[in-house]
Amino acid sequence: MAIIERYIPLAGRRVLDLGCGLGEYVRAFAREGARTVGLDVARDRLVEGRRRGAEDLLLGVGESLPFATAALDVVVLNEVIEHVTDDRATMREVARVLAPGGIAVIYAPNRLYPFETHGIYLGKRYVFGNIPFVNWLPNILRNRLVPHARAYTERGIKHVAGASGLSIVDHSYVYPGFDNIAARLPLLARFLRAACYRAEDSEALRRFGLSHLLVLRREPQAESTHQ
Repeated sequence: MAIIERYIPLAGRRVLDLGCGLGEYVRAFAREGARTVGLDVARDRLVEGRRRGAEDLLLGVGESLPFATAALDVVVLNEVIEHVTDDRATMREVARVLAPGGIAVIYAPNRLYPFETHGIYLGKRYVFGNIPFVNWLPNILRNRLVPHARAYTERGIKHVAGASGLSIVDHSYVYPGFDNIAARLPLLARFLRAACYRAEDSEALRRFGLSHLLVLRREPQAESTHQ
């Protein structure tokens, strides 16, 4: 939340959480005063999200957003772009629904992170967990092991963003927050977080972070481009 609000205050904004899952961020954005809607492809997760108190959850896909042109101020894709069928088409839709001056915030898996966090397929057998060095393999091997999720180089994620016509405001990297470890071993989590924060501030180490953080803006003069 703090990272997002570095770029745009949420209070009073029209916000879409694209790939909202159970609606955790939908509720968080609403607590900050945003007018928030969530969209996801998984009906069962939306049903559970509504049971947990999230409102305005819609079933849909990123390649065809059910919103009018220039209807939104902020679109957030938190580790979602790697799962959509067509990432470039999704980014064009994000650009279409953003109002002039609107911001898109994208978190996407970093190809240089030394662990693959989506698990891998060994033939038909799925192996869950953080698998080391898979992302460093050549594309033909990495994509065979992880056909269900993309990971992006810096050039690759910027190329996808470029399909939208949006301007890049910032590109950086984030390391994991270790929330699961914090729930069980808070002292260890504090140590790991401190190390990761130092890595995020290091010119040499930040590029090995868990995720790209890409912030894009729809420039006012681009309004007529996406009508």
